[in-house]
Amino acid sequence: MPHYDIGDPALDRQIHRLVAAAAPGGGGLPPDAHLAEEMIVTALRLLRDRADRADLRLINAAMKEMRYAFLVFSRYREVRKAAVFGSARTPATDPNYALAETLAAHLAWERGWMILTGAGPGIMEAANKGAGERSFGINIRLPFEDEPNPYVPAERLINFKYFFPRKLTFVKEAHAFVLFPGGFGTLDETLETLTLMQTGKSDLHPVVLMEAPGTGYWQEWLDFVRSTLVPQGMIADDDLTLVRLTHEVPVAAEEITRFYANYHSQRYVDGHLVLRLQHAPTPEQVDLLNELFADIVVSGAIEAIGPTPAEAEDGDHPNLPRLRLHFDRRSLGRLRAMIDHLNSLAP
Repeated sequence: MPHYDIGDPALDRQIHRLVAAAAPGGGGLPPDAHLAEEMIVTALRLLRDRADRADLRLINAAMKEMRYAFLVFSRYREVRKAAVFGSARTPATDPNYALAETLAAHLAWERGWMILTGAGPGIMEAANKGAGERSFGINIRLPFEDEPNPYVPAERLINFKYFFPRKLTFVKEAHAFVLFPGGFGTLDETLETLTLMQTGKSDLHPVVLMEAPGTGYWQEWLDFVRSTLVPQGMIADDDLTLVRLTHEVPVAAEEITRFYANYHSQRYVDGHLVLRLQHAPTPEQVDLLNELFADIVVSGAIEAIGPTPAEAEDGDHPNLPRLRLHFDRRSLGRLRAMIDHLNSLAP
């Protein structure tokens, strides 16, 4: 790729010196210093473009908010986190409120996870209440509702002006998603989560649709998906394996935590999908994977490998065993089945 700079050698040298001086410890250049230089270049290019003030304010606010969010979450990188979504209008007397509180408490205090919510009332409040100190609040400032609920720890409250960096934070930081009944916002979060996974723009995650027995909500949505979207070819039938409906806390918790029994994470390297695992598969297990999932491989075979050079350079879990395949990037339901199979191999 061409070097990204201002195009003024003297000014580019000043940017380089500025980043070197501002780096941790001062006077040195960390490996990712060039990315900081490019962000400065972008800001200066906007200035030279005579960008509209509203555009500059939007970019400035989003960048500052994301920087702070990344800083907060950087202290908890090794802890799995579940995002809990649902209506802000659910009263404390609603059985879904009690269910959200119980699930969050179970995941936080019995399974060792942390909980992310939108920091508002209703289902969000219930989940923060259940998880207590093991929770985060990712708040959005709205004209009619912007005060966080009282159960969000102050040091883990993050405020956003715009929805898009807030959504990005949820998707980036969460390892699982639990969707309770809710309005437009909850449906938006549900569909965006599934869209990002279905299109390969985010890793696969466990997605649980949850509601209290007898309250009704998600089953009607699933019926619509099965009766309309699948027959009309809008989605594949296998795409429905990306979600699971349950009314029970143990079932939801097992669905979430079992997903990571063996599977760890994924990354695309040179057009191939790399799956990082907790336990190295045997040659016989790799052979069986090739028999069971040949339909999702474009070319070549599923193979056990060590860290790729790109992963090693980034320090991207170099000690974990891996599988590599030329995935078709469309059969996400089948890929989920493969991950489930890998998890069944965990000791």
